[in-house]
Amino acid sequence: MKNDKLSFGSKLWYGSGAIGLDLSYGMFYSFLNKYLTDVLKLKSNFLSILTPIARIWDGINDPMMGTIVDNTKTKMGKYRPWVLIGSVLNSIVLALLFNNPGIPTDSAWIYVYISVLYVGWGMSNTLADIPYWSMVPSFTSDPKERSMIATIARTFSGLGQGLVSIGAPILMKVFSTTFSADGTPVWDERSFSFISVICSVGLVFFACMAMLRTKENVVIKQEEKFTFSKVFQIAKNNDQLLVFMLFAMLSNAAHYMISGVGVYFFDVVVGDAGKQSLFNTLGAVGSILGLAVIPIGLKFTTRRRTYQFSLSLAAAGFIGMFASYKLFAQKLIVMYIFNMIAQIGTAAMFVSQTVFLADIVDYGEVKMGFRAESVTFSMKGFLQKMAYTIQTLILYIGMSITGYNGDLHAANAPAVKTAFSFMMLILPFVFMIASLVVFSTKFKLHGAFMEDITAKVTAAKQERLEKMEKENA
Repeated sequence: MKNDKLSFGSKLWYGSGAIGLDLSYGMFYSFLNKYLTDVLKLKSNFLSILTPIARIWDGINDPMMGTIVDNTKTKMGKYRPWVLIGSVLNSIVLALLFNNPGIPTDSAWIYVYISVLYVGWGMSNTLADIPYWSMVPSFTSDPKERSMIATIARTFSGLGQGLVSIGAPILMKVFSTTFSADGTPVWDERSFSFISVICSVGLVFFACMAMLRTKENVVIKQEEKFTFSKVFQIAKNNDQLLVFMLFAMLSNAAHYMISGVGVYFFDVVVGDAGKQSLFNTLGAVGSILGLAVIPIGLKFTTRRRTYQFSLSLAAAGFIGMFASYKLFAQKLIVMYIFNMIAQIGTAAMFVSQTVFLADIVDYGEVKMGFRAESVTFSMKGFLQKMAYTIQTLILYIGMSITGYNGDLHAANAPAVKTAFSFMMLILPFVFMIASLVVFSTKFKLHGAFMEDITAKVTAAKQERLEKMEKENA
C-alpha cells in the first residue's frame, strides 16, 4: 500500500519525542515520593489515599482523552496538536509540583496544593502521552515496521529515563545547599526544584522537535462518529485488551518497584543515595542493549517467544539482584550487573507491549467493526499509572507500618531497612513471574490467528482508500 512506511529519518524524529516524555516520567515516578516525604514532610497516610483517588480519575480521564483524539480533525492531523499542547501543560505542572511557592509544610494548604498538581500532572501527561503512542499504528500496518518504529521510540524513551535516573542523583548534590553532619550534600528543595525545571524545558523542546518534523501517515477517518460510550463497548468486548492490561500492569509494577523504591533503598539500606547513580547507569546500559533483543529474537523465533524470553530475563535479573546483595553486600557491583540484565529484559518487554497494543487495535477493528487507536493506547498510560499506584501504595504502607523517618536516613530502624529490601529485591521478581504466567496462558494474538487479523485489516484499509480515491476523482 502506498504511503504505508516512514522514512528512517522520520522514525528518528518521531522517536526523539519520547525523550521529553520520559524526562517528565522519570522525575514523577522515581523522585516525587522522596520529595513529598522527605522535603515537604507530607504524611504517608495522606499520600496512600491521594494516589488511588488520582487513579480513579485517570480511569475516566484517559479514555475520555482517547475519545477526543479520535474525533480530532486539524491541518496537523489528530495526534500532533495534542502532543504539543499536552507537553507544554505537563512541563508547567511538573515544575510547579517540585517548587513550593512558600506554603508552610505544616499547613493544610500544602496538601491542597500537592493534590491539585498531582492530579494535574496525570491529566496533562495524558494529553501528550496518548496521542504520541497512538501514532504508531497509523504509520503502517506492517508488523515489522511497527516493531521498528516502536523500537526506535523506546530507544529514545530509555535515553530520557537514563538522563533522569543517572543525572538526577549527581545533580541533586551539585544543586543542594543542605549538608549532613559529615558534610555530605543532602537532597533538598532547591536541588529538586532545579532538576524539575531542566526536565520541563527538555520535555517541551523534544516534543516540538518530534511533532514539527514528523507528518502523520495515512490516517483513516472514522466512518461513524466515535462517542465516549464506545469506550465501555471496547472494554467489554475486546477481551485481549483486558488480558493485556493485566499482564502489562504486573510487569510495569515490577519495573516501578525498582525505580520508585531505589532512592529509598540506597539512602536507607545501603547508606549512600549517591550510589544509585552507578546502579542506574548500568541499568541504562541494559536498557540500550535490550532494544536489540526484539530484532535479534525475531530472526530466530516468534514475537511471542521473544517476549516470553524478555520477561524471563528480567525475572532472572531481579532474583539475581536479591541473591547477590545477600551474598556480596559489600560488593554492590555484582548487584548492579544483575540489574543491567533485568533492564535488558525490561527494555525488550516495553517495545513488545507497544506493538501488542497496535495488534489489539487491529483485533478490535475486526471484532467490533471500528478502530479506536487513541482509546486503546490510552490504556497504556492508565496501566502504567496503575502499576505506579501499586508500587506507591506498597511503599507508603510499608513506611507507615515500620515508622520511616526521612531525617534519619541510614539510622532508620532495622524494620524500615527490611521493608525497603523486600520491596526492592523480592517483589519485582514476584510481579514479573505473575505477568509471564498471565501472558503465556491468556494472550492469543500471535501466529496464524494474528496473521489473519492483519490480512483483514489491510484489506479493509485498502478498500477504504480506493473508495476515497473514487469519491475524490
